[in-house]
Amino acid sequence: MKALIMTIICFCATETSFGQLKPVRYSDGDQALAGLVNTDAGEGAPGVLILPAWMGIDDEATQAAVQLSKEGYITFVADIYGEGNKPTTAAEAGQQAGKYKNDSEAYQRRIRLALEQLVKAGASPRRLAVIGYCFGGTGALEAARAGMEVQGVVSIHGNLGKGNRPDGPIKTKILVLHGAADPHVSPEEIANFRKEVEHAGADWQMIYYAAAKHAFTNPASGDFEPLAAQRSWKHLLVFLQEILK
Repeated sequence: MKALIMTIICFCATETSFGQLKPVRYSDGDQALAGLVNTDAGEGAPGVLILPAWMGIDDEATQAAVQLSKEGYITFVADIYGEGNKPTTAAEAGQQAGKYKNDSEAYQRRIRLALEQLVKAGASPRRLAVIGYCFGGTGALEAARAGMEVQGVVSIHGNLGKGNRPDGPIKTKILVLHGAADPHVSPEEIANFRKEVEHAGADWQMIYYAAAKHAFTNPASGDFEPLAAQRSWKHLLVFLQEILK
């Protein structure tokens, strides 16, 4: 099974390198941004915005964009940090991600700008979803908290907290795909998230994967868990089918 999954991953990476994703330049004020789009699904198809992990646009995000395009979605990989700001080390990634975790309005603004590009690329504005990995998973939840006009969000091994901000209504459907052994998300954080979404009256679900740690979907991570990655991908597809098709 592991060999099969790795073969699929390598195949996807090869296809991505041959240009199935096209660069899109946009901006946030004076900051240039450079996302990636796939429009093979055609004008009016449902759209999925992909928020990368803390190192910025990476193989996991681009491979997800290619694979989801084959499922009939227009996909857009967001550039949260902007040109010239892509981290090269974990320390730099921590600084960049921390900036947006501590400034939710700035993070939400970058997500909104990427959503605008997804719609400009031809996605139906009434059939949109946001998914994210790790730091991007946190961003997916921020899209829901901000009341963005999307049908659903998916947080994949993302942090769940929102700091001391007050709870608000959440109309967007939420799916959290979580490694049961993730050391970066405490039981208290999970409990507080559950209180938040229940208080908000949200339509939410959270799926745990036994023994899976942080970044369990990423083949480049030491915590990669092939079976949990396969299962979480299936759960993602079922959710997107429910809310967008």
